[in-house]
Amino acid sequence: MSNVLPGPQRPTSSAPPRPVSSALLAATALLCSAAAPAAAARPAALLPTVTVDPARPRTARPRPAVNHQTHTPATRPAEPAARKDTAPAAASRTLPAQAAFDRGLSSSDSAGLVGDLPGGATWGAGGVSGLPAINGMGADRLQVAINSMLISPACPNEMNPPLSFVNPAMIAKMRAYLGIGPVSVGGDYIGSRIDVTTAPPAFAATDGWMASTRLSSFFRSNGNAYGVDATATVANRDTSVTYAGGWVRSGNYKAGDGTTVKSTLYETQNHAISISRRSFGNLFTFQVGGQFIPYQGYVNQYMDMVYNRGLFANGRYEGTFDWGSLEASAFVHQIRHTMGFIAPDKIATMPMDTKGLDGGYAIKATVPLSGADLLRVGNELAMNRLDDWWNPVAGSMMMGPNSFININGGQRNRVGTFIEWERRWDRQWTSIVGLRNDVVWMNTGNVAGYNAMMYGADAAAFNAADRARTDVHLDGSALVRYEPDAISQFELGFARKTRSPNLYERYAWSTNAMAMQMVGWFGDGNGYVGNLDLKPEKAHTVSFTAGWHDPAERLWDIKITPYASYVQDYIDVDRCKTASCLASNPANLTASTGFVYLQFANHDATLYGVNVEGRLTIWDDLSYGHGQIRGLIGYVRGRRTDGVDLYHMMPVNAKLALDHHLGGWTNSVELQLVGAKDVVSHVRNELTTPSYALVNLRTGYQWQHVRLDLGVDNLFNRTYYLPLGGADLVDYKVVSMMGSSAAYGYSVKGPGRSLNARLSVSF
Repeated sequence: MSNVLPGPQRPTSSAPPRPVSSALLAATALLCSAAAPAAAARPAALLPTVTVDPARPRTARPRPAVNHQTHTPATRPAEPAARKDTAPAAASRTLPAQAAFDRGLSSSDSAGLVGDLPGGATWGAGGVSGLPAINGMGADRLQVAINSMLISPACPNEMNPPLSFVNPAMIAKMRAYLGIGPVSVGGDYIGSRIDVTTAPPAFAATDGWMASTRLSSFFRSNGNAYGVDATATVANRDTSVTYAGGWVRSGNYKAGDGTTVKSTLYETQNHAISISRRSFGNLFTFQVGGQFIPYQGYVNQYMDMVYNRGLFANGRYEGTFDWGSLEASAFVHQIRHTMGFIAPDKIATMPMDTKGLDGGYAIKATVPLSGADLLRVGNELAMNRLDDWWNPVAGSMMMGPNSFININGGQRNRVGTFIEWERRWDRQWTSIVGLRNDVVWMNTGNVAGYNAMMYGADAAAFNAADRARTDVHLDGSALVRYEPDAISQFELGFARKTRSPNLYERYAWSTNAMAMQMVGWFGDGNGYVGNLDLKPEKAHTVSFTAGWHDPAERLWDIKITPYASYVQDYIDVDRCKTASCLASNPANLTASTGFVYLQFANHDATLYGVNVEGRLTIWDDLSYGHGQIRGLIGYVRGRRTDGVDLYHMMPVNAKLALDHHLGGWTNSVELQLVGAKDVVSHVRNELTTPSYALVNLRTGYQWQHVRLDLGVDNLFNRTYYLPLGGADLVDYKVVSMMGSSAAYGYSVKGPGRSLNARLSVSF
């Protein structure tokens, strides 16, 4: 067995450079490097289709690859394993670095990038902690990997989801597998898989060292938000060191009617440094980093985040051999988290602490069996440890004298193994078929309440129960692509996917009203309790895509994707029937308004919908530049088989934009349309929201090493309500002799007009 060392790559043009960002250069280098070794192992016809950012035009004027920050030839990319990104085009979408950086002008929440994907949306949460959703499946039904790290919930309200650990400017590439991801992508999820890459390695093309840096600062008027981002790389032919990070602070934002939406302030910083080394067809990368959030308000939760610290380390290896390629990764990620109350919007004392630890590895081998066949085999391990405790409050009979133990030494471990076969039958037909098995085993220790009088019965019943659970998943996927001619493409996919409950869904144990209201990442004001008897969710999904484009794929394209999923044992909720729940709310089983108490429960469900995406070049010449119209339309409907509609289904929505590029100028006018949400989950007393339309503007100019971006969000300062924003639990109160409490019936208002600016310097 021997390594294959590809020959050096040299620039082929000496044309004068044009300015681009270092992040875009790094993302381009990574994509090019993925294709280079593949060419040696497979015929050119089998190389994957290049995915282009929908926000960027495909111009008919080819330009040389150069590094515009140093005005030197482009750095040689890494030489990773062959054909890493092999899913058919309709099964996945990629947003490159520049798309993430552009969206960072308007928001520091990386989950918001999902809104640029077909069927994508975001569940409302804190300012940097939104929960992504695709095709109606959100939160834990999606699996998000950050540089191969799987980060589990470490908060009963999921205030620290994976995408909160990277700023938008840190993202070099975001790839989403839209419901029909191959089994080699991962297991233990039933929706989509999102892979995020930060700081991919870039190496010098010539002898000696090269260096590149980008610094940017930004300001958003709504919320008085401001911050900085930075990326820096030092590299020679074989070694690359890259830093990526940023900091941002924001106050409460204002709605279109001028009212302040309380508990929407935040501050966060993320940092990562990676060291990469390549030699003789091998690429090694080691990365360390961390996050610190001193505070983040939540308008749709009873509590706020008052401390969150994350530390991580991960290593990755990619190698090309005479028999094929090998990819391996390992990681460890630690979270220390505290919930509390941020004054003056919320004033109380009730500390809630969480400590979480994730670790694991993944190994995948890709073996060419022939000129038309690829075999992939792999194995992965994911381990999660969780402790969740609430310290007593001095002088409180309800919250003392002991600590409340919510999750005690929770364990959730998974081992997965897969085998996958990809075949190019001829010029027109390609297929990918695979099987995988995952085994998930979970357990937790004894629990206790603040006191025996109010919490003792629930704790005793939970401690007496057998809490160990083992779930066995058997999943598979099949995808086929047919390209009958140069202008059309059709893809059909089927997948069975399984997800086991998370630790909170299974092991949150108290039916005390206050304790139940502290659990739940849904932002609806209701209380939740776990269920030891939950079964894993099993989704059977079918998707079909019909696409057409011009022969050169430069002027226009359109894709239409209908899909449907039948989910056995979908983890939804029932109204809580215990004596404690009924004592807190005698009408809990029948109330059609107000906040209620719920228990996680299995129900069969169906989800179906359609996504439409397209673009059209309307002009392209030297005098007027390049003009393009692009658009997305999405519709989804979800319902249990007993007739109850599913929670947080995004109403019909569309994004239409006109993009213009001329020399150093970049301009965009975007229209966002969202229909009324009137199909809601009555078991949760979910709120409806009216339809709305927003107009957003962006313009930017690149001059040598300096770029200035300006934008206006919600140009006409419309007042609207977030369809997935949940309930406003802060701005509206009911006052009684017992004090004040959140008033039911008020959705969260979206941000009003914001004037945004960013200055970037590259050198």
